[in-house]
Amino acid sequence: QVQLVESGGGLVQAGGSLRLSCAASGRTFSSYPMGWFRQAPGKEREFVAATIRSGVDTRYADSVKGRFTISRDNAKNTVYLQMNSLKPEDTAVYYCVASTRVAVTITSNTYNYWGQGTQVTVSS
Repeated sequence: QVQLVESGGGLVQAGGSLRLSCAASGRTFSSYPMGWFRQAPGKEREFVAATIRSGVDTRYADSVKGRFTISRDNAKNTVYLQMNSLKPEDTAVYYCVASTRVAVTITSNTYNYWGQGTQVTVSS
């Protein structure tokens, strides 16, 4: 059984940083996309970032480009999201995702596996 377990969420002031981690178990995703979506209260779930390998087929939402960095440690079957210069509008539940497709996509229904989510709250 595949499990994605997120950690690293919390409360931070605007301008601060957080690092999210997501460890996968049950299968290896080293050749497949892993990434993050988020959902704020009253809003639809949105793509944040995803990658197959750092520097290869990596995509970011426009709203986080230049502030967030996604990376992977395939030996640990883990994906990270370094979030800098956080803004109150980044407040959301962040979900780790993994796919068995061959390329990164930005649509939620292409990701087979989802974590339980971790709350990120940015205060102004």
